[in-house]
Amino acid sequence: MGEICQQLHRLFNRLPRHWFPFDELAIPRNGIYILFEKGEHAHGVDRIVRVGTHTGDNQLRSRLKQHFVKENKDRSIFRKNIGRAILRKEGDPFLQQWEWDLTTRSAKERYLQLLDEEKRCQVERAVTEYIQQHFSFVVFAVESKRERLEWEQKIISTVSCCKICRPCSNWLGLHSPKDKIRESGLWLVNGLYKEPFSYKELETLKRIIETG
Repeated sequence: MGEICQQLHRLFNRLPRHWFPFDELAIPRNGIYILFEKGEHAHGVDRIVRVGTHTGDNQLRSRLKQHFVKENKDRSIFRKNIGRAILRKEGDPFLQQWEWDLTTRSAKERYLQLLDEEKRCQVERAVTEYIQQHFSFVVFAVESKRERLEWEQKIISTVSCCKICRPCSNWLGLHSPKDKIRESGLWLVNGLYKEPFSYKELETLKRIIETG
């Protein structure tokens, strides 16, 4: 497992890297993104800290903007998890309100009048600043939704099952209230510890990336 994960890390570390502000035109419309975080290393290269994709057609660029730009944690679980860790690290009681999901009408009717809107905006800005300053990413094109989800799952499983891929002692995610984030070293809760890559599947992925 460690050897396959090492090859996976080296493969992605060789791809063109994007930082904020990123050029949208350099990003495919459909594909998978791999996130790296400052200070995090594994296998002698930058450590993968999150893997993601999108379900709707031609939405990869939009998905990345939901993480890096648009200040709405209810449209980006990644943003929500960053905020959770920041608030828990600071012992901030606003964490309770940060957990509220305001996407539905019933939730808005229940919570909006109780929400500290000024504080919410402050935390959203802090999340944006952290993400834009600490994360970079690579992408590769995958047109089919089914294939995107399959490759995403394989990458997540391989990295989460690797015993070498551990966070540094001051990684923000260690303050997360989510056990799976602290234990896996990934900004992920779903898709962990499932079926990892075989060598044959890894070679197939390499061909997809090289020909993409």
